[in-house]
Amino acid sequence: MKNIKVIIATHKEYKMPSDDMYLPLHVGAEGKNDIGYTKDNTGDNISIKNPNFCELTGLYWAWKNLNNDYVGLAHYRRHFTKSNKKYKSQEDKFSHLLSLEETDKILEKIDIIVPKMRKYYIENLYNHYKHTLYAEPLDMTRDIIKEKYPKYLNEFDKLHKRTSAHMFNMFIMKKDILNDYCEWLFDILFELEKRVDSSQYDSFHARFYGRISELLLDVYLNTNNLSYEEVRVIDMDNINWLNKGISFLKAKFLGEKYGKSF
Repeated sequence: MKNIKVIIATHKEYKMPSDDMYLPLHVGAEGKNDIGYTKDNTGDNISIKNPNFCELTGLYWAWKNLNNDYVGLAHYRRHFTKSNKKYKSQEDKFSHLLSLEETDKILEKIDIIVPKMRKYYIENLYNHYKHTLYAEPLDMTRDIIKEKYPKYLNEFDKLHKRTSAHMFNMFIMKKDILNDYCEWLFDILFELEKRVDSSQYDSFHARFYGRISELLLDVYLNTNNLSYEEVRVIDMDNINWLNKGISFLKAKFLGEKYGKSF
């Protein structure tokens, strides 16, 4: 059996999987009360950046402090599953989360697990970001990539054409691939931090580092011609798709940016 560890980024107490593959991680733990999980303000960490970097403070912690052969990232309210069934309850969902045995089997033939592609039927990825959030940090990211990592620019510019992506900052990777990915990702984001004043945005929109990183995952995978297997993601809480759809239409046609997560 492979040595695999998947951190579960959380900022609050929540039901967690019993499988030993999973490690609940309190992200943004710096200055917060103990909630009973491993904290991301231990070892080499950027926990203090969590209000802007979201679950990426957990990814940074895993990169710097875990020595497993494979490392992954999931969320307390989003998990991988091999099941395609419709769930009757949250308990039912937890009983069908991706197990160590299932993960080990997938990683026999591939080095990376990612979520099923999320499709945006109405517009491309760049336009969706521009309509729902503020595009300036994303545009600045392009400048940084052009300057520091020009071989990735062509794939980044495909955001203006592509209508699907592997979202949620969720994946399980061979550790040497994760090391290279994180070196690249955090170098870009730390440079972005120098060039964009996040204080100009409210607390919701100041979390753009996490959102931009979602779009950068495919830029990295595709530029490096890395193969992967897609695995379904389930939401542990119910999503109000009507409210989400209405908010999207308001963003696209009325210029009302998103004001909360869904």
